[in-house]
Amino acid sequence: MTLCILICTSLAASAHEVQPAIADLTLDADLARLDLRLNAEALLAGIDLDGVSDTNATEGAADYDALRALPAPEIEARMRAAWDRLGQGIAMRAADGAPLPLTLDSVAASELGDLSLPRPARVILTGRLPEGTAAVTLHWGKGQGTLILRHIGVEDGYSGYLDGGATSPPIAVTGHAGQTGLSAFLSYIPVGFDHILPKGLDHILFVLGLFFLSTHWRPLLWQVSTFTLAHTVTLALGAFGLVSVPGSIVEPLIAASITFVAVENLFSDKLHRWRPVVIFGFGLLHGLGFASVLADFGLPEGQFIPALIGFNVGVELGQLAVIALAFLAVGAWFRNRDWYRPYIAMPASAVIALVGAYWFVERVFL
Repeated sequence: MTLCILICTSLAASAHEVQPAIADLTLDADLARLDLRLNAEALLAGIDLDGVSDTNATEGAADYDALRALPAPEIEARMRAAWDRLGQGIAMRAADGAPLPLTLDSVAASELGDLSLPRPARVILTGRLPEGTAAVTLHWGKGQGTLILRHIGVEDGYSGYLDGGATSPPIAVTGHAGQTGLSAFLSYIPVGFDHILPKGLDHILFVLGLFFLSTHWRPLLWQVSTFTLAHTVTLALGAFGLVSVPGSIVEPLIAASITFVAVENLFSDKLHRWRPVVIFGFGLLHGLGFASVLADFGLPEGQFIPALIGFNVGVELGQLAVIALAFLAVGAWFRNRDWYRPYIAMPASAVIALVGAYWFVERVFL
């Protein structure tokens, strides 16, 4: 039942998917500047974004949808009027714990466009740094979801991942944040995992399509290994800037890949020779999708490779978690039953195929 709910609700999730906020922090000799890109409508609607992947699943969904239809100037005005409340959880302190107040400098909401897509707003906060400030910490408010924090403008900046209610480690004004390769690796594992569970619904459905091919482990391991190898290649190439394909091309093809593997499940329960080759090609596409997400988050220049590896490890852990959950939900109990394929695997594959086809049409024509 849980699996069916996940598949069915994914049809509408693209219009209400919660994206992490991104903050670029600049620290000069006497000024701190925090450049935020966030979901203004969700904050105005009072939605608790911690652990939420879809605003439809929250109590403030109706208010959120109404706010998303407002023109940009109205959103900006409401953000300024409510900022004393909305910004309470965002706090900067010096390394010794002294508060460094931040004030709202500007708000710029994106123009009203496709209501099926998130509309980010840009909020800039500034604050004075007392003379001699060597390092600062940033606290991200509870209920404000995930934040990707990047210290920019220096050679050895900081890049980290904060959940709602978390505080960053000390970030040095001069740029040396004390971030080791291990800390960069560990901090990017949850970024990769989060992109699969709970936010990567298209990747979840693709992995489920692999899962429902057969009740035997060998075909699944072959498929997952092939998919992993392929998306690792293009993720690395994309992260290094060697390959770049527009999302308008990649995203419809990812949807098509979901439909293909699911439809093939309806006609065969065996791993044919061509399927690993096809999955390898689809894996290259999914890797480009991962690379575009990673480009939005950014990678720390001083620890580029550890962060990239950490992100990929997180993606793999997310995929393994999807397979484990599917196995616990249906595979462990029913895979050896005669009726497993006609009554579970094939109907699930049919629903996955329909969702993939819907996404393909939506991404190409809508």
